[in-house]
Amino acid sequence: MRYFLDTEFNGFGGELISIALVPEDEARSHFYEAITCAAPTPWVAENVLPVLEVKPRSRAEVAKRFARYLHNDEAPLLVADWPEDIAHASRLLITGPGMMLPVRGLRFELFDPDIIIAGGEHPSAVPHNARHDAVALRAKILAHEVWEASFLKG
Repeated sequence: MRYFLDTEFNGFGGELISIALVPEDEARSHFYEAITCAAPTPWVAENVLPVLEVKPRSRAEVAKRFARYLHNDEAPLLVADWPEDIAHASRLLITGPGMMLPVRGLRFELFDPDIIIAGGEHPSAVPHNARHDAVALRAKILAHEVWEASFLKG
């Protein structure tokens, strides 16, 4: 299944703060977790932490929940519009030197947000909230795919 991925992190190159996976199938539940951020940058303290909708947990607990969420999917595809989102999702699975949490057939796909221009605007209902941003990403990409399919037919 395809999941739309978004993360929030503590400044450029900073530690993961929150992560969301929104399945393509709207009937399936979202994955949304936050990690405790002890020393947020001023921008993160002002724009990201106030819009977290879950209580932050330890990185280890979020990692376990992330792997558990994906466990029953034999071919999960995580779709993102920013490379750092993919990097954070991948690093979340690492538990130690040469060790990682079990996942099956995990793949990633990166869309350039500047190329996805068709299909209308789909702004995030709550900017800088990973879950809302992932919902907006799903809407934007799915609308673009519908537009692209009709354009190619026509």
